[in-house]
Amino acid sequence: MDGTEHRVDYEPGESRSGLFGGNSNWRGPIWFPTNSLLIESLQRFHYYLGDDFKVEFPTGSGSLLTLWEVAAELSRRLSSIFVRNGDGQRPVFGDIGKFQSDPHWRDLVLFHEYFHGDSGAGLRASHQTGWTGLVAKLIQQSGKKNVKRAEAIAALAAD
Repeated sequence: MDGTEHRVDYEPGESRSGLFGGNSNWRGPIWFPTNSLLIESLQRFHYYLGDDFKVEFPTGSGSLLTLWEVAAELSRRLSSIFVRNGDGQRPVFGDIGKFQSDPHWRDLVLFHEYFHGDSGAGLRASHQTGWTGLVAKLIQQSGKKNVKRAEAIAALAAD
């Protein structure tokens, strides 16, 4: 505008500008309250629309999933922030070596205010048990689904 470029870029972590108080809360990092509401909404829409309604997920992949499957994948991605990966690292700890490898610290999992959009590293306050604690609900839901799936497979195997 008038020779000046104005833009709002994707910021996976902390913002490079003072917009919104200096961090990028609403423009990229992972917030559990918003994501939990999205997951619950997808589950409810799946209940209404059923298995015949499918969407492309992820966008551009050509893969069609039910809304329940999309919700489950988003839930898995959020939960994986706290779980050790194949290298034994928890994304929530980012590049903090003490938390990643020290036996006295590696199981002290903190519930940060929000998370880096690309790496999953915890950002800002580390005591957000009120909203980041929603991960417990996501893990519980996926566990119930896995138990039901295992029971169904066992029943088929018994036949």
